[in-house]
Amino acid sequence: MMSGSSRSNDEAEIRSLIERWSQAVRDEDRARIRRDHADDILMFDVPPPLRSRGIEDYMATWELFFGSVEKPVAFSFTDIEVTVGSDVAFATAIGHCVNIDKSGQREPLTFRLTMGLRKMADRWVVTHEHHSLPAV
Repeated sequence: MMSGSSRSNDEAEIRSLIERWSQAVRDEDRARIRRDHADDILMFDVPPPLRSRGIEDYMATWELFFGSVEKPVAFSFTDIEVTVGSDVAFATAIGHCVNIDKSGQREPLTFRLTMGLRKMADRWVVTHEHHSLPAV
């Protein structure tokens, strides 16, 4: 059973991981984007491909993203909630970015993020990432 202090530390570590990752996206820093993700990550995304498996496929989706967003890149999260166990955790959040549509118009997007994490070698690693848009 985890102590309240240990759970709080793990939650803070995961919140920090999410902030580092979102800053890396804003900076378009591919090495920092991949830093806290597992080699065998599974991601479900909004634009195709809908499913990416493995870190190389995951990183390829960022090239699509960077090719279609407003610069400088806006990428932030609100309403972050973290649930932590001893070696497994998940986080949910509401994300915000600005896409440029096919006609060149700004398209602010609000999306959902869910992350599944595992504690490996005493650090939290993202093993599953899911982005989705509300059905309109």
